Amino acid sequence: MKKLNPPKSLLRQVGKAIADYQMIQANDSVLLAVSGGKDSLSLLQILIHLQRHAPIEFKLAVITVDPLVEGFDPSPLQAYYQGLNIPYFYQAQAILAQAKQHMKKPSFCAYCSRIKRGIMYRIARENNYNVLALGQHLDDFAESFLMSAFYQGQLQTMKACYLNDSKDIRVIRPLLYIRERQTRDFAQMAKLPVIADSCPACFQHPTERQYIKQLLATQEQHNNKLFPNLLHAMRTLYQSSD
Repeated sequence: MKKLNPPKSLLRQVGKAIADYQMIQANDSVLLAVSGGKDSLSLLQILIHLQRHAPIEFKLAVITVDPLVEGFDPSPLQAYYQGLNIPYFYQAQAILAQAKQHMKKPSFCAYCSRIKRGIMYRIARENNYNVLALGQHLDDFAESFLMSAFYQGQLQTMKACYLNDSKDIRVIRPLLYIRERQTRDFAQMAKLPVIADSCPACFQHPTERQYIKQLLATQEQHNNKLFPNLLHAMRTLYQSSD
């Protein structure tokens, strides 16, 4: 399969995030969570490029956790990963059905994320991967920040790089400095095999996150420094306290 060269802007920003927080270190084994969406597939191509050109060596594999919801079928991507010569792990679990039984409030995304994370930790441990890479970008960090403030009365967001509770897996988000539109543009330019609506349940169950996304988009029309300012404001929150 033809190797892609991601835009220098993406490589520079991801490389800076990795260096700033020592996300990937020599001889790490990195397991990347891939849904089939534009963000995780873009990050995969960036990490493949860095694996070829970075001054350190690291292993790379991908994992998909299929929540078995109607309309989501990641199977066409198996051949894509094989063509990239990337080890691929696939796990299926009826998370939506479980959520309907156990959830006390309509927060499917949080429940799904928690269950998926547990599965990914297990696969990482069983296969000797010490780093779990996730595809959240700056827009996701900003949305989580405002959701926490608006709905929980707390100043919180995701961590850029941290050790899990068991202290055996480093969780990293190399797209920290990347905007969502950058991954969208790259995915379109590179014709990445994106699976549309890669989490259908999230589209079927409206969430507060979508409202926050719309709010940020409206505010950015009047303030082109909005996301750089939010990145600066969140700095002490996304930095690990480990």
